[in-house]
Amino acid sequence: MEAKSDNKSAAGWRFDNSYARLPDTLFSRAAPVPVAQPALAVLNETLAAELGLDPSALQKGGADIFAGNLVPEGAEPIAQAYAGHQFGHFTNLGDGRAVLLGEQITPQGARFDIQLKGSGQTPYSRRGDGRAALGPMLREYIISEAMHALGIPTTRSLAVTTTGEQIAREGMLQGAVLTRVAASHIRVGTFEYANAIGDRAALEALTRHTLERHYPELAGADNPAQVLLGGVLERQAKLIAQWLCVGFVHGVMNTDNMALSGETIDYGPCAFIDTYDPATVFSSIDRGGRYAYGNQPNIAHWNLARLAEALLPLIDADKDKAVSAAENALGEFPARFRTHYTAGLRAKFGLVGEEDGDLELAQEFLDWMRMSLADFTSSFVALTAAAGSGEMTGPLNLGGGLPAGWYAKWTERVKRGRTNRSGIVEMMRKANPGVIPRNHRVEEALAAASAGDFSVMHRLLDALRDPCVETPGNSPYRDAPPSGGPPYRTFCGT
Repeated sequence: MEAKSDNKSAAGWRFDNSYARLPDTLFSRAAPVPVAQPALAVLNETLAAELGLDPSALQKGGADIFAGNLVPEGAEPIAQAYAGHQFGHFTNLGDGRAVLLGEQITPQGARFDIQLKGSGQTPYSRRGDGRAALGPMLREYIISEAMHALGIPTTRSLAVTTTGEQIAREGMLQGAVLTRVAASHIRVGTFEYANAIGDRAALEALTRHTLERHYPELAGADNPAQVLLGGVLERQAKLIAQWLCVGFVHGVMNTDNMALSGETIDYGPCAFIDTYDPATVFSSIDRGGRYAYGNQPNIAHWNLARLAEALLPLIDADKDKAVSAAENALGEFPARFRTHYTAGLRAKFGLVGEEDGDLELAQEFLDWMRMSLADFTSSFVALTAAAGSGEMTGPLNLGGGLPAGWYAKWTERVKRGRTNRSGIVEMMRKANPGVIPRNHRVEEALAAASAGDFSVMHRLLDALRDPCVETPGNSPYRDAPPSGGPPYRTFCGT
């Protein structure tokens, strides 16, 4: 979409708010609620510059904007309406503690949502206080920036601002507001909501808007809803494959947390696996393992079926034909995911070209990791080192414990790729990051920040910027956590 506004400010804000021009059943006008003492805790200066904003101006006067005390020129604050299947149960939701300020237009003409998370009550708060605590907001900042450095589509974090207020959770916690940047906040649940209220005009407008914004190459299609479903299927298949290839567990894959842009959104009880096990669950509320690491492709498929249901009225006036078309599209998801996941595994194992036994070769190694309680990240770093040296090296003694004959099979398969060793090692190095936001390191940073020391967090962020290159600064962050600790648990932060 072309920007229709040249609104600017000293900091460089330039808003053009296309979502606010959609039918008003999809949102409510809602200003952020001012806080007592806004103070900038962390500013992502690199991202600010990419957005066309002046980092120095934001350092001086950005706290009031990022906390919600001052609305910048050109912004049109709204709370978006959406529904969602939460752990499989349908619920009407909406932005209960977030306000979308508007859409910033970058100097290159790109469009990004600027959202304040933790900015106070909205019409969708459902008796909640609309606020957020410092720890979970800093957690989203760390993990989303790590995902960006890993090359995985994600929302990003521009700033975290403390509020000078205490909020009641399991105890009294320091309040904070996160400024989130996203390609958009349009979710599967947004379409579920439009369909649930029976507003066909809003559903049609939302479909056109999403195509124009995220799939412009498909915007002129004869059947917009059907091509949108196909486009979203493809992006989600690739995204979930990328998650699995770095050991990421989202933790709360409700339909309101699946973005149609194909970005990772909502870093609540997320974490990265250490010991490899497809059944890994970190979230304290996921007692049945619905959102376990290895179940994420199945849940993505289930969520996409909910999107298809919402789009049925637009796919075809004949319900039977609409259902058939939707089922045909959904039937492609497993193969699409498998294609992206297999490609990711080939890169991780240094396999050039395609051979029928590649997935089985990779699975044999993964099965060994599971049985051996091996660390996911360290094992692949060691495998990369082995490809470079010809011997199994690294932090784990892989050579003696591997399945009989596996190393020889892998070596022969790598040789058949007919690529020089340096090229294979470079491919593996890029696919096998040595630095991820280890859970114990994240907790260490959050504990220090809650006590007023942000230096630990900044050192972690510095280490995460080059995840695939070993540097003196990130070497301490490459190690697996000490063994023998209690199972790691995460919490949603609401």
